Amino acid sequence: MTIPNGWAAIRIEDLAADEAGALTDGPFGSNLKTSHYTVRGPRVIRLQNIGEGVFCGDRAHIEPTHFEKLRKHEARAGDVVVAMLGEPLPRACVVPSHVGPAIVKADCVRLRVEPRLALAKYVAAGLNSDPLKRQAASLVHGVGRPRLGLGRFRELEFPLAPLAEQERIVEAIDSYSSRLDEAEAALERVQRNLTRYRAAVLRAAVEGRLVPTEATLARAERRDYEPASELLKRILAERRRRWEAGEMARLTKAVGKVPGDDRWKKAYREPAALSLGGLPPLPEGWSWALLDQLLDQPLENGRSVPDATEGFPVLRLTAVRSDSIDLRERKVGRWSGDEAQKFLLQRGDFLVSRGNGSRSLVGKGALVVQDPDPVAFPDTLIRIRIASEHFSPRLLAILWNSALIRGHIERRAKTTAGIYKINQADLAATPLPLAPRLEQERLLRELERHLSVQKEAGVSVSIQTRRCARLRQAILKWAFEGKLVDQDPSDEPASLLLERIRADRVATQGQASVGRSRGRKTTRR
Repeated sequence: MTIPNGWAAIRIEDLAADEAGALTDGPFGSNLKTSHYTVRGPRVIRLQNIGEGVFCGDRAHIEPTHFEKLRKHEARAGDVVVAMLGEPLPRACVVPSHVGPAIVKADCVRLRVEPRLALAKYVAAGLNSDPLKRQAASLVHGVGRPRLGLGRFRELEFPLAPLAEQERIVEAIDSYSSRLDEAEAALERVQRNLTRYRAAVLRAAVEGRLVPTEATLARAERRDYEPASELLKRILAERRRRWEAGEMARLTKAVGKVPGDDRWKKAYREPAALSLGGLPPLPEGWSWALLDQLLDQPLENGRSVPDATEGFPVLRLTAVRSDSIDLRERKVGRWSGDEAQKFLLQRGDFLVSRGNGSRSLVGKGALVVQDPDPVAFPDTLIRIRIASEHFSPRLLAILWNSALIRGHIERRAKTTAGIYKINQADLAATPLPLAPRLEQERLLRELERHLSVQKEAGVSVSIQTRRCARLRQAILKWAFEGKLVDQDPSDEPASLLLERIRADRVATQGQASVGRSRGRKTTRR
């Protein structure tokens, strides 16, 4: 480690105060279990409390009697607490005074800093800096859950500045961090406003307020138009004709001739009737429809197939993002092309996730917007294939994230073992606002224009947010390279400070040894 003049490189454990257990981790195993948690009492500092330089407010408590049993893991105001599991590592902050009595949990470390040697905020900043993270990276172990052990953490080299320079560094970091906090808070407000803007645009679209209605334009231009109610009748008639044609072909193939009567037509299942209860009124010329009424073919779950080295490709559940599908997210399934044929995707298919651990994510969907290489969809997804000549799949994909449709899905979702799921019947009963066909086209263009503006602004906010994060790291990097504040030649070098403290400790230990020796002689008398 290259350090500036007047600084010293010391081990983390040498930063600890001269007291027993000044550097310790949290209790493991049965000493502290989830069942020990209570609604009030001393705090338990967990991984989620430890941000980079920030103590986060997530709360967990234990009984005072159990706290007394775990006193050696106590964390007081001003102690440095370090996360040893997850990413990035290490991650550290100072315990604020409002936390009160507390202990650290397993995979967290508490460091009580020697006050004559270093400032706690300086140590926390150093642990969050890139040089320490790079040093720790080679010591981290574990796949999927990276962990830094306490023994290796003790041996990390830490750049120690003179105490007076530490004070200037901490003051400068606080000043820059305060300005970055303000910038990030402003960016968060912008992001929230963009989210509200998107929701307002979708709501206006669903309620028919985003573009002039076809009825209004037709009157102004003195022409006729097909209202959505008539369009829906035509859709339902064509839906039945498609079914009859398919059923006729199936029966003819099965018995070798055309059926002699029409009794088989009675097997046709009409879509369920739509209840308008709770649905907002629509503008003139619009009509509510069920998703089931607009389908080109029935909803269908994909198929579960085992992974294989040879077979036919199938999408992973992770291929469906918030508003797009990554067709590269696939695996090889143990099945043939013929077996997969029924589940092949095509442009215009809309895929919906059947289940998720979060109610707000179940039923999320995205549209296949290009002709994919041959790939099937798995049983974790439901395919929606609508009659695109009557209702635009792109319009469906946008409206799917509106509050109205999300509310329907979240109300219908059922939970089993912590997983929320939506079934085909509830999905088929999703209400959709149906506009005249020409109005759908205008609505789609206007939606895409608004949402494009919102997306571009969101990208800009994300870029600026990442820039703030890079600036924080740059500030820490400059600080621990000795470039953030001026160095003062009159500051006592860290090496001399170390020697003085070590000498004081040796002298103190010597006096304690003499005292113990005299005490033993007195006892013998």
